[in-house]
Amino acid sequence: MRNHNYFVYITTNPNRSLVYVGLTNDLATRLNQHYENRGNPKSWAGKYYCYHLVWWERHSYIGHAIEREKGIKKWRREKKNKLIDQLNPDWKFLNDEVIDD
Repeated sequence: MRNHNYFVYITTNPNRSLVYVGLTNDLATRLNQHYENRGNPKSWAGKYYCYHLVWWERHSYIGHAIEREKGIKKWRREKKNKLIDQLNPDWKFLNDEVIDD
């Protein structure tokens, strides 16, 4: 059976004042797209410069990933912050750990 990878992720803006929750099957490519789209008023993440990765998790099944993303999007900001703090308490930008140069 083929191994599938789906990623639920959270990005933030340079000031760490906003968060964006997303889902992708190619995290590195998606982060590059967020970066290239920065400042674009036609997308929420672009408009608010949310291209810094601060949290992510991998899922093998798309249904699980979709359910998780939808659940996190419904959370209040405080709960999202706690989730990020568990993996990344300093809110370091993790893009370099995911994107190959």
